[in-house]
Amino acid sequence: MARLIMWNVMTLDGYIEGPNRDLSFHNDVWGDELEKLSIEQCNSAGGLLFGRVTYDLMAGYWPSEKGEVADFMNALPKFVFSRTLAGSDWTNTTIFKDDVAGTVARLKRDTAKDIFLFGSADLAAGLIPHGLIDEYRIGVCPVLLGAGTPLFKASPQRLKLKLVESRPFSTGIVISRYLPAAQD
Repeated sequence: MARLIMWNVMTLDGYIEGPNRDLSFHNDVWGDELEKLSIEQCNSAGGLLFGRVTYDLMAGYWPSEKGEVADFMNALPKFVFSRTLAGSDWTNTTIFKDDVAGTVARLKRDTAKDIFLFGSADLAAGLIPHGLIDEYRIGVCPVLLGAGTPLFKASPQRLKLKLVESRPFSTGIVISRYLPAAQD
């Protein structure tokens, strides 16, 4: 059974993108260490999970890119939740329309390797109350944007997490891994 790992890069003030879907802060922290981590994660991945907005950004970028990370991104199965997408030209993409929690639970059962959830803050907000995210892997960039899309949405539910690893990289990003506190 696969684990669902939320993997996101966010700013110190909690945004996964700036106004107008600006992701340029990623360039501030990209380097050999983050590329190596990306390749390690791709090697352990059995699939990628996206909401429609993140999927559109990824599908507009990765198919024309070259290199080891691009090869993984283009080859891995992609699971997309969207009420509006009818199809996709990006290889190995399956689109789901509804029953998000039930479908993700089934994907976890049916996939041998870990599934990575990228971006997709709205999708994540729908999965958190169901306990479907097994690990939160967050790269915090030393940048303050002041506005944008927050990674975590307001919720009446409190979720306590347990820090299992924290690694600073030379570019200033700090990668931290958290498990829901009930999981040891």
